[in-house]
Amino acid sequence: MLDVVALLALAAVGTAVVWKGSTWLETSANSLAAGYGVPAVVQGAIIAAAGSSMPELVSVLVATLLHGEFEVGIGTIVGSAVFNLLVIPAVSVLAADGGAMETGRELVYKEALFYMLAVASLLLTFSLAVIYYPADGTALQGDVTRPLALFPLVLYGLYVFTQYLDTAEDETEADTDVDRGRAWLWFVLGLALIVVGVEGLVRAAISLGDAFGTPAFLWGMTVVAAGSSIPDAFVSVTAARSGRSAVSLANVLGSNIFDLLVAVPAGVLVAGTLSITFPHIVPMMGFLIVATIVFFTIVRTDMLLTEREARLLLVLYSLFVGWLLLESVGVSTVVPA
Repeated sequence: MLDVVALLALAAVGTAVVWKGSTWLETSANSLAAGYGVPAVVQGAIIAAAGSSMPELVSVLVATLLHGEFEVGIGTIVGSAVFNLLVIPAVSVLAADGGAMETGRELVYKEALFYMLAVASLLLTFSLAVIYYPADGTALQGDVTRPLALFPLVLYGLYVFTQYLDTAEDETEADTDVDRGRAWLWFVLGLALIVVGVEGLVRAAISLGDAFGTPAFLWGMTVVAAGSSIPDAFVSVTAARSGRSAVSLANVLGSNIFDLLVAVPAGVLVAGTLSITFPHIVPMMGFLIVATIVFFTIVRTDMLLTEREARLLLVLYSLFVGWLLLESVGVSTVVPA
């Protein structure tokens, strides 16, 4: 029992360190966006999203390279994506004035649809790994190779290109008073602090898995995912409270697109080849697809996200956490041990 308490304390400290680093990183990202004259939607989808998604990217690299637990990194990405879709928009709405946030057609028909494409492409990548690169001849395990990892990265390149076109057509002027060099320095320092915090979160997740005799990636989907999503929550809530709903929601979708198309392939590119277990991946991705459908339906309805809908998202996330708890104690066996 004491070991579990110590591990939860380690996770709490790791989350606090990630929070501090994310504060530096988010502030510098906003300064860079202003300094380069980036439009609001692009700021949320690329600069703020990529910056606030650094914990997820680092979690994949740390789990893979230092601990040999690639599926912990994947679990973190999927769990973080679910958290971003269901919790962050809900908390942002409840924290903002007015009781609702406008979504807008650009957000719904470009960002949300591209995000759905990102989910499908990652699932396809895993499927191709199982079909064409079975691990040790096992039908339900496969190796994700570097050529396969390039597929989602190319898709992210297309996403960045579309954002570049929006930036080129926008007339937002750069703020010449911003010290870009200083902003980049704080960005790097924030990233370094995030690396330290994420290492603590990953260690706690792996050790909790050992303590309860459950797959470590289940803890990655909750402990590491929630802790690493702190930057996304901070960016989105701050933007919502200042009346920038476009930045708030675009950051959520942009972060998920970055996580799915960049963070997961990054671990493969660094390590060379990494194995995945399909029965572990499919239930996780299945719930992510359910969360995506619910989120898209809500943000499209009247182009508004209301307090009532925000509470619905929180209820759905509670069901998600409840399911993972049942998996952890062996009551549910949807995910094989």
